[in-house]
Amino acid sequence: MRALKRDAALDGIRALAALGVWLLHVASNTGVMYGEGMYAWLLSRLGMAVPVFFLLSGLLLYRPWAKAAVEGTPRPAAGLYLWRRALRVLPVYWLVVSLALWAWTPLDWTGWVVWLLLLQNYVPGMNSAEGLYQMWTLPIEMAFYLVLPMLAWALHRWAVRGGDRGGNVPVRLLGGIAVLPVVSVATVVASRVLEMPQLALWLPYHLVYFACGMAMAVLSVWLGGSRVIGSLAPQLLVLAFLLYAVLSTPLAGPRTLTLPTLGESLLRVTLEAAVAVLVVAPFALAPDPGSLRHRLIGNPVAAYLGRISYSFFLWHAPVITVHRQITGDPPFTGDFVSLAVVSFIVSLLLSVASYHLIEHVALTLGRRRSAPARPPESPAPQPVAPAA
Repeated sequence: MRALKRDAALDGIRALAALGVWLLHVASNTGVMYGEGMYAWLLSRLGMAVPVFFLLSGLLLYRPWAKAAVEGTPRPAAGLYLWRRALRVLPVYWLVVSLALWAWTPLDWTGWVVWLLLLQNYVPGMNSAEGLYQMWTLPIEMAFYLVLPMLAWALHRWAVRGGDRGGNVPVRLLGGIAVLPVVSVATVVASRVLEMPQLALWLPYHLVYFACGMAMAVLSVWLGGSRVIGSLAPQLLVLAFLLYAVLSTPLAGPRTLTLPTLGESLLRVTLEAAVAVLVVAPFALAPDPGSLRHRLIGNPVAAYLGRISYSFFLWHAPVITVHRQITGDPPFTGDFVSLAVVSFIVSLLLSVASYHLIEHVALTLGRRRSAPARPPESPAPQPVAPAA
C-alpha cells in the first residue's frame, strides 16, 4: 500500500505534546506544579499530552486498515507493519535506556531484559528507574502496536461480512471501535474497586484514547475533509481549552501521586479523551494547509520538532536528572527557568543527533525493505527480417 504523506499539522501537534510532557517534568522536579493557584494546576495537568500521543497513534496507524475496509484496497501486511514499528521505536529507546540504567540503576541481566523488551510496566517495582520515569507510556504504545493487526482484522471481518462494501462499512467499523472505550471504563472501575492501581499502566486502561484516534481514522477516510469541522475549528479549540481548565481542578483528582477516587478517575479519563479529540479533530478531519490554524501549528519549525519529538521525549528526563545532580538541588526545588532552558537546549541537541543518526537511518532501512522489487526489464525485441 502506498505510504501516506506526512501531515505537517499533526507533526506540529506531536511537537506540542512532547513539549507538554517536558514542561510537566520541569514543573514537577522544581516543585512549581505543587504550588498554589490555577497556574500550578494547569501545569500539573500537562500529562494530558500522553492521551494526545495515544490518539495520534490510533489515527495514523489504523488509517491504512480503515481505508482498506471502506475503499476495498489491500490491507497492510502485519509482518511488515510490525517490523517498521520495531525500527521506529527500539533503536533509540535502547540507547537512552542503556545509558540511564548504566549510570543510575544497577540491574542484573533479568532487569536489563525487562527494560530492553519494554516489559517494565508488568514487573512490580521495575518501572521506577532513575531518569526513565517518562518511559511508562512506551509499553502501552508497544502493546497497542502488537494488538492492532489482530484488532484491525476483527473489525474488518465485522464490517465487511457478507461482502457488503456499501455505506454500512464505516458505520459498522465505528460500532466495533465503540467497544474499546467500554473496556477502558471497565478497567478504570476494576483498578479502583479491586485496589489494583497497576492496571493504569496497562493498555486496556488507555484504550479509549486509541479508540478515539481509530474512529477519527475511519471518519477521515469515509468523509474526507469536513467543512463543518473546518468552520467550527476555532470553537472546538476554545472548547478544548475550557475543558482543560476543568481538568486542571480538584474535580479530576489530586496533583500528587495520591490515587484519585473512582469518580475522579472516570471524569479525568473522559475529559482527557474529549480534549484530545477537540485538539486533533480540526486538523485530522478538516485538513486545510492554507488555513491559519494549519499555518500556525504546521509551520516548518513545529513540523520538524514533531519529527524529532520521539527522541526529545526519550532524552529530556535523563537530561533533567543530570542537571539536578550537577546543581545538587533537593527534590522539588530549584530554579524553574534555569532547568527549563538548559534541559530544552541539551535535549533538543541530543534529539537532532539521535533522529538523524539513528531514527532516520532505521526508518530508511524499513522503507527499503518494504519497497516492492522492480520486475526485470524485458530485452528489447530484435528486428525481424522482412519476408522474402
